[in-house]
Amino acid sequence: MPWSETSLMNERMIFIAACLRREEPFSTVCGRLGISRKTGYKWLHRYEANGAAALADLSSARQTQSHAIEPAIADRLLALRRTRPTWGPRKLLARLAMDDRGTDWPAASTVGDLLRRHGLSKQRPRRLRPSGSKPALTEPTAPNESWSMDFKGWFRVGDGVRCEPLTVTDNHSRYLMVCQSMPQITAEHVQPWLVHAFRTHGLPRALRSDNGSPFASGRGLAGLTQLSIWLLTLNVWPDRIDPGRPDQNGRHERMHRTLREDAINPPAPTVEAQQSRFDTWRLEFNTIRPHEALGQRCPAAVYQPSPRAYSERIAAWVYPADHQAKRVNGKGYIKWRDQPIYLTEALAGQIVALAQTDDGDWAIRFRQFSLAMASDETGLLRPCRLARTAQRPQPPVLIEADAAG
Repeated sequence: MPWSETSLMNERMIFIAACLRREEPFSTVCGRLGISRKTGYKWLHRYEANGAAALADLSSARQTQSHAIEPAIADRLLALRRTRPTWGPRKLLARLAMDDRGTDWPAASTVGDLLRRHGLSKQRPRRLRPSGSKPALTEPTAPNESWSMDFKGWFRVGDGVRCEPLTVTDNHSRYLMVCQSMPQITAEHVQPWLVHAFRTHGLPRALRSDNGSPFASGRGLAGLTQLSIWLLTLNVWPDRIDPGRPDQNGRHERMHRTLREDAINPPAPTVEAQQSRFDTWRLEFNTIRPHEALGQRCPAAVYQPSPRAYSERIAAWVYPADHQAKRVNGKGYIKWRDQPIYLTEALAGQIVALAQTDDGDWAIRFRQFSLAMASDETGLLRPCRLARTAQRPQPPVLIEADAAG
């Protein structure tokens, strides 16, 4: 059996004594004590070189410090970290390398050790992510294929006034278009800032959000709200995450953490001062702060405006000739087969259409989006998930909508 850990020095001295007596072959001595010939030669050579003291275990610490950072480089890293306390090692190195490409900067792990030694970093607890497959959300491969919008979550500024910022980002480039404090979380307050973003940057193909108001409704047909209907008229897909799954909007949530650390903690004295801080931070986030997911580039270096320009005037939609067009009245009803059918008040004033499917039931559509199914036999409405159809407008035929009952 191998040497006993409780008497290592004694076992090694017995081994050395047996070797010096030369009464047995070297391999026999090693086998009797349960060690390999390689281990036996190691301890014999140590004893011959330095005597019995050499049989004690040596320190396993590194004999050289190849990872040591030059004092001047360490000072620059520490100074930048103190200026940007939320930046990690990779981001610090990326920013310094942009400014000084001629310097041989250390590895990120070495910088991490440096920050911990100086009390500027601590180990973050590992976050467990929920299991389960993700829904078919729009995953961008280029700017403007998918944006995200959300509220950061309210807090009170120094004078006690509530502040709740609306944020809008491009999911491919991480470019932050909007970071604006909202007096209320309503469509009337959110829509003007989306218009501002659309005028400045063009239209995205999808706009990701959670299922809260004013982005979506848990009780409305297909989750529609006035805001999401307006997006549909612009042909912007309302890309909703699953309830209780903020990880499906992880890029945006990560930006919110940085926003809190850099611009909210602690809050400004007033909402006006807080908004000024948001504006400064947004510029820094887009043009100064490197992002690891972008190859340590800044969002402004990756983002490009959308080729889909925002139009101030929404064009009327023309349904195909086999669709029955209906105008939704102010209470959210349409009249079909002399009976009122409730859709949602969010569609008030809009024109929807019914089209018979192959199984005989009727699909209720708003522009090129399916909202529900109506039974051909009973006329009962069966809501369905919002979906884009293959239908396209046919300009040669214009159908006048019937008045709603």
